Amino acid sequence: MKIFKIFFCFLLLVEITSCKKEDALGNVDNITGLGGDLWVKGPIDRWIFDSLTVPYNTAVKYKYDQFELKLNSTLVPMKEEFVIPVLSAIKKVWIETYSAETNANFMKKYGNKFFILVGSGNYDLATGAVNLGTTSEDGTKIVMYQLNYFKTRATPGYVPSDSMVAKEVFKTIEHEFAHVLHRNVLYPFTFTQVSSSLYTSDWTNVSFAEAYAEGFVTNYAMSQADDDFAEMVSFMLTQGKTAFDAFVNGINYTGTTANGTTAVVAKQRLRLKESIIVGYFKQSWNIDFYSLQARTRNAMNALLK
Repeated sequence: MKIFKIFFCFLLLVEITSCKKEDALGNVDNITGLGGDLWVKGPIDRWIFDSLTVPYNTAVKYKYDQFELKLNSTLVPMKEEFVIPVLSAIKKVWIETYSAETNANFMKKYGNKFFILVGSGNYDLATGAVNLGTTSEDGTKIVMYQLNYFKTRATPGYVPSDSMVAKEVFKTIEHEFAHVLHRNVLYPFTFTQVSSSLYTSDWTNVSFAEAYAEGFVTNYAMSQADDDFAEMVSFMLTQGKTAFDAFVNGINYTGTTANGTTAVVAKQRLRLKESIIVGYFKQSWNIDFYSLQARTRNAMNALLK
């Protein structure tokens, strides 16, 4: 009995001591992961604050933080010398083009509010697919990957073939913002009916050529209607009207696909989706989609050609 009392008192002493240590931790803002920063804010942070946070209500985290990412992912931090060039390019291609078609407050209200920047791509080892961007369910946070390979004409030694990653980044952010738009105002139900029988969770096993022949801009567009919509918007904006028209008119195979689709039907599906999207942007957001498309492509050309 005495041994039990002594042991109980020892546990009580440990508990009290532990509480005292916790009380001495101080302000939680100084704890890593709970609001505390490990670096002195410098030119990059000031640029972000002046160029994105103040005018567009957008915050950016470029320092590596595993808790902002999937814990089972192996990723590489972003190189700090790329932060301002990447964000500046995104601002020109995405924020400024939408702002020019709407008003000064549009992107401040609807634009993604929190960016996480990652240097490497996020690969799914099971499927082999690479995830270039993700958003939270409410669309407020967007994670951008593969940014250590982002190059524009301002990058020393740049050649046009270096533009591939930048184009993918622009397409990814346009895709994710399209999700934000349709979560605020849903696109017409008629869009879901255009290719309703062809959506599949097995899209990673569908080739681009097969998806193209069915009237999709990418195989990822076959995953569900929401992604079909976002892929259409991002593809049309970043390709430009001339390239998109050539893309549609390039469907010229003979016969039918395994699903019974002819080249004529595939073209009709893409044109119908295009028409619904153009109408949606005008009716829901008062945005001239073709004007936005031209601005976006011109901004990309200025950076990449």
